[in-house]
Amino acid sequence: MDTEAQPTERDRSSHPGTPGREGRSRFALVSRITDWLPGGRITLTLFVCLVFLLLLNTFVTQPFQIPSGSMEQRLRIGDRVLVNKLAYRFGAQPSRGDVVVFDGTGYFGDADYIKRVVGVGGDHVVCCDKEGRLEVNGRPVDETAFLYPGDTPSTVPFDVVVPAGRLFVLGDHRSDSSDSRDHLGSPGGGMIPVGEVIGRADWIIWPYARFEHLHRPAAYAPVPAPEGAHG
Repeated sequence: MDTEAQPTERDRSSHPGTPGREGRSRFALVSRITDWLPGGRITLTLFVCLVFLLLLNTFVTQPFQIPSGSMEQRLRIGDRVLVNKLAYRFGAQPSRGDVVVFDGTGYFGDADYIKRVVGVGGDHVVCCDKEGRLEVNGRPVDETAFLYPGDTPSTVPFDVVVPAGRLFVLGDHRSDSSDSRDHLGSPGGGMIPVGEVIGRADWIIWPYARFEHLHRPAAYAPVPAPEGAHG
């Protein structure tokens, strides 16, 4: 005769590690929170969404409003662009032609700016060649695809070598842009540290009629690597 006591249903349900107990505990915790919060589940849902958006804005993407006409005609005053804050993480670096948002404090002014990267560390940037074109590492760059109509690459001549870890940046609307050219005599020589870059502007998201992906122009593709660069 088998005299071993058989567990009852109550015994099984109370056994540590029984599937479903943890789920019920979490449900009870959520219920207690919603009972405590004014507005209950609606308030909790809004709070979770707010935290998610805050984390997204802090670490992944951030909207940026165009404050001036320095990047016309592609980017107009009042446009909203979506800045990819992960573009230069995990070892990636800004490339020539990228449109970047950066903190200009101590370099341009106490504000965030948006400009196009023209030169990266080691690049020799000259303006202008005999045909009035910007030249990077001895190769002329055809900027007509994005340069503001009627503008020249620069009315201010310059001949610079970009230090390692820095960027030479210009606005597309050269005649209405305060950029690296205007700060050559300032601390840092008008070159922005890569570490001050907030991210890359990847999309125009507002107004909706101008929704567009901002591609890196092909004009910089033929530019060779700076002398002494490896890889």
